[in-house]
Amino acid sequence: MSEILSQSEIDALLSAISTGELLPEQDNDANKDKQQIKKYDFKSPKKFSKEHIRTLEMVYDNYARILAGYLSAQVRTSVEMKVAIVEQITYEEFIKSVSSPTILTIYKMPPMVGSLPFETNPQFVFQIIDILFGGQGNTVFKSREFTEIEKNVIRSLNEKLIENLKLAWEGVMSVEPEVLEIETNPALNQTMAPNEPVAIITLSVKINNIQSYMNLCIPYLAIEKIMDKLIVRYKFNMDENVDKEAVRHQIEKKMQNVPLNLITVLGKTQIPVKSFLDLQVGDVIQLERTVGSCIDTFVENRMHYKVLPGTFNKRKAVQVVEIIDKDVEEYE
Repeated sequence: MSEILSQSEIDALLSAISTGELLPEQDNDANKDKQQIKKYDFKSPKKFSKEHIRTLEMVYDNYARILAGYLSAQVRTSVEMKVAIVEQITYEEFIKSVSSPTILTIYKMPPMVGSLPFETNPQFVFQIIDILFGGQGNTVFKSREFTEIEKNVIRSLNEKLIENLKLAWEGVMSVEPEVLEIETNPALNQTMAPNEPVAIITLSVKINNIQSYMNLCIPYLAIEKIMDKLIVRYKFNMDENVDKEAVRHQIEKKMQNVPLNLITVLGKTQIPVKSFLDLQVGDVIQLERTVGSCIDTFVENRMHYKVLPGTFNKRKAVQVVEIIDKDVEEYE
C-alpha cells in the first residue's frame, strides 16, 4: 500500500518545486516520442534496402568461394577468401578509403549501367606477383609505384577474376563483365559524382597467413533499373511443388564448374648434387618407372587415378587405367 503524505509534507514538496530545488517528472509519453526521432543525413541518402544488401552479400559470398578455388589453382597454395563487410557509403568516401597507389580495375557488366571499379589492395597485388614470379609470397610488402610489367600481369589476372562474376551472379541474373582499363591513382577516376551512393563489398584474402583485401564498388545508378532483381526468391525451398531432381541436377551443374588442380607425376629419382650440377642439354635422367608402366595422377594433392601417358590431337594427354578413389567411380 502506497504511503499517504501529510499536509505539511505536501506543502514542503510544493515549496521545493516553486524554488527550483526539485524538478517535476517529465511525461513518459513525451520521452518515448523523443527517443523515436532518428537523425537522417540528406547528403548521404540510404538507397539500398536491407534486402538489397543481403542479396549482394549472398552473391559475393559465392564469388569469394569461386575466387578462392581459382586463385588456389593459379598460385598452387591455399587461398582463403570471404566477405568481410557489405556497406553503403558515398563514392567520395570509397575513393578516400583506398590506398594510393593501388590497382583500380574499371569494368562494365551489362545489364548494369556505366562503369564499375574493382580495387585490389597493393599487398594482394605484390604477393600474387611475387608467387607468380617464383617467390614464396610470405612477405609484407611496402607500398610503391607499379612497373609496367606488374600492371600487365595483374591486368591479366584481374580479367579472369572479373570474368568469374558471371558465374557468381548466375543465380540472380545473367551478366556480361568486361574489363575497360586499369588505374593506379584512385583520385583520377572521376566516373561519378562524389556524393553518389554506392555499395561496397570488401573481400578479405589470406595467403600464407598474410591478410589483404579487395573492394568491389557498385553504384546505385548502375543497378537502379534492375533493383527488382536483387529481391531474391529462394529457389531451394523444398516443398511438394519443387522438382527435387531438377534442383539436384542444377547443384551438380554448378559444382562441375569448380576448378580443380590436377597433376600427373611421370616419376621420381635421386641424383647426387655433383651430377645435378653437371647436367647438360640432351642428358637423360633415369626414373624409377619403366616405359609403358602406369603413372600417378593427383587431384588437389590426393591420388585418384593410375594413367598411361600419350598424345591426343597432337597435345600431351593421359589415359585413365584405374580409379583409386571409389567415391569418384560412380560418376565416371
